[in-house]
Amino acid sequence: MTPSWPAASSAARLHVVTGKGGTGKTTVAAALALALATGGKRTLLIEVEGRQGIAQLFDTPPLPYEERKIAVAPGGGEVRALAVDAEAALLEYFELFYRLGMAGRTLKRMGAVEFATTLAPGLRDVLLTGKAKECVNRKDADGRPVYDAVVLDAPPTGRVVSFLDVTKAMADLAKSGPIHTQAEGVVKVLHSPLTAVHVVTLLEELPVTETLETVDELVAAGLRPGAVIANQVRPQWLPDRSVAAAAGGRVDAARIRAGLASAGLDLTPDVIDGLVAETVEHAQRVHAESVALARLDAEPAVPLGRLELPRLIGGVDLGSLYELADTLHEQGVGAGSEVPA
Repeated sequence: MTPSWPAASSAARLHVVTGKGGTGKTTVAAALALALATGGKRTLLIEVEGRQGIAQLFDTPPLPYEERKIAVAPGGGEVRALAVDAEAALLEYFELFYRLGMAGRTLKRMGAVEFATTLAPGLRDVLLTGKAKECVNRKDADGRPVYDAVVLDAPPTGRVVSFLDVTKAMADLAKSGPIHTQAEGVVKVLHSPLTAVHVVTLLEELPVTETLETVDELVAAGLRPGAVIANQVRPQWLPDRSVAAAAGGRVDAARIRAGLASAGLDLTPDVIDGLVAETVEHAQRVHAESVALARLDAEPAVPLGRLELPRLIGGVDLGSLYELADTLHEQGVGAGSEVPA
């Protein structure tokens, strides 16, 4: 299967990014925001876990509870970022729906905000997803969306479905009033074509298994999976016909020695043995990744797009984020997408 961006994801405005811990979901979310901003678009990258991972990636000071420009995308686009704090979101909610103002700040000092989110744990997720919904729906003076795309760096796969679907429970809990209206509005956006949930995985057995299980859970909850993003994919240095043999340890050391000698390289037996061992290890890893890719292509309950990002040598910095964004753009992310009004 050739890596490609799903057509349905081009029509989405909210891109939720999740993944098993350690798969690099925050890095992928940042690269996705840059790719979607390519060509003069504006994207918003939202963080909800309080880790300030976005600020670290873009080498900026910790993000406040306000939308702040953090990067310029190729073609004149821009990426803004927002770290959503549940307490600040609740105070904003009080002001918007109840006009509490100073009273809301008094409630904060009294600890009522923490009490409210502890009493109703689902309320915290409603506030976080509700802020994302507000950013998606926000229009400018001409009636156009303020953001062409909103990328939400969501909780890991083990919690993402309850995080996105808790609004249904809150809507049932509050039968009327502002909380009910807010929850209904969030449900409407998250369960519509405006939203796509992308799952980041490594090409290893456990992350792939969890990815496939998450896709099934998303479908069962009425949420729309977008793309599976295979992260840290290794380059293949051997021809396809040689991978299986080398992965099984069948490497002709004499042939390697002869080939190197013909190129003017006379290496010791120890060095040759080291090259053979590295060749076998490389082939085994590439073979395992190909098996994982085959599972991703064959087993999901619904047809999925698949994207691939290369393994980075030396860690992630701002320059490598742009390289990852270019790779995503080459696979169709943000290319010619039409943003729904």
